[in-house]
Amino acid sequence: MEEQNLGRILVIDDNEDVLFSAKMLLRKHAREVVMEKNPKKIPFLLSNEDFDLILLDMNFTEDTSSGQEGFYWLKEILKYDPSAVVVMITAFGDVEMAVRALKEGATDFVLKPWQNEKLLATLSSAAKLRKSYKEVDQLKEVNRSLTAELNSPQTVLTGQSMAMHQLFSMIDKVARTDADILLLGENGTGKEVIARTIHQRSSRADKVFVTVDMGAVTESLFESELFGHKKGAFTDAKEDRIGRIEAANGGTLFLDEIGNLSLAMQAKLLTVLQRREVIRVGTNKPIPVNVRLISATNMPLKEMVQRNDFRQDLLYRINTVELHLPPLRQRLEDIPVFAEHFLATYAQKYKQPVKHLGASGLERLRRYNWPGNVRELQHVLERASIMSDNRTLEADDFFFLAEHEPPALTAEPNNAQSLDLDELERETVLRALQKHEGNISKAAKELGLSRGALYRRLEKYEL
Repeated sequence: MEEQNLGRILVIDDNEDVLFSAKMLLRKHAREVVMEKNPKKIPFLLSNEDFDLILLDMNFTEDTSSGQEGFYWLKEILKYDPSAVVVMITAFGDVEMAVRALKEGATDFVLKPWQNEKLLATLSSAAKLRKSYKEVDQLKEVNRSLTAELNSPQTVLTGQSMAMHQLFSMIDKVARTDADILLLGENGTGKEVIARTIHQRSSRADKVFVTVDMGAVTESLFESELFGHKKGAFTDAKEDRIGRIEAANGGTLFLDEIGNLSLAMQAKLLTVLQRREVIRVGTNKPIPVNVRLISATNMPLKEMVQRNDFRQDLLYRINTVELHLPPLRQRLEDIPVFAEHFLATYAQKYKQPVKHLGASGLERLRRYNWPGNVRELQHVLERASIMSDNRTLEADDFFFLAEHEPPALTAEPNNAQSLDLDELERETVLRALQKHEGNISKAAKELGLSRGALYRRLEKYEL
């Protein structure tokens, strides 16, 4: 039998000779062997440490032969950890007692004095069972992530502009490493697409890619969602559940809208990233995790650090490499490439002939400012492909863009427009609010901002 293939083992027996014999035998085959004489310390041990196998005596000093103490502590162990793998040991065993032990949740049953080879074989089988339990838990969460990923709208990483060629070059360099990456850019520029591309080109490509929208995670559910929880940890915790970080173990974790985290949530996330381990809500047991971290935001994190709205140490942790995604209005030459892809996609989706972008249609799209970037372009093309009866989409097929076009700039000397960025941003926010009659959600969507980001600008400009 190979050494250290049994993980961490807890042996509970009131006989010191048994404990000594077990340790001498198992230390060559386990990563660690923890010995305990007093079964009353079981709750403390299980709440602070994680064990792959538990060897539990059935009879202690208060009851030398009935096995009732063993059955009691077996129930307590399984109450705390339903997936615990427990092997019962006793010197007063019979068939009836063995059957009862198995029915009540024990994995196996061995008699003292044991035969070393038989005990090792029993523990080896139990260790494989424990491993399978962990894999099932992780697969459940991975399945949730994959289902969400399959149901989410997909876009494409493409472009022929100089800005995109430079971005592609940087992606090729960083994808092969395990460096943590921070993606910066406006809403709709394709930060998640970039994150997926990096994952697909990395050494973790055959592992899971887990996305977490940090802007949608409330503070009350933050720890449960990211770190997981134990059954009964809070009112709605009806079963054990691993968190999104643990689900991404071995793969890539994408934290979108990371700038929306409160300082309290930032502190908790930083602790996990520094220690590379999570602790599920309701337990004290650290669980090691190995993830490649990619974060994204449309917010100015460095300015937020100066305002004490974002932790500087967390920024250093997440931005080993920074990638800046240019807005669509700065790479209009990419519009034809996106149009070809999206129109082909919608032709297949709606079972219609493939439509193409005409010269006037392309010119119409080039004149638009695209506050929602590629995501908005995608929706515009989808709407036009549905509504138009023409195979070629011309300017008239995008009539609905007119109301969103920015006012033309004037160059009148006595009425020169301000070039102060703060003043321009304030006026833009004010116009959006007026247009949508104070509706924050609609105004934020048109501006390409999250609700939180818009609220911060309202406070900044005292609107």
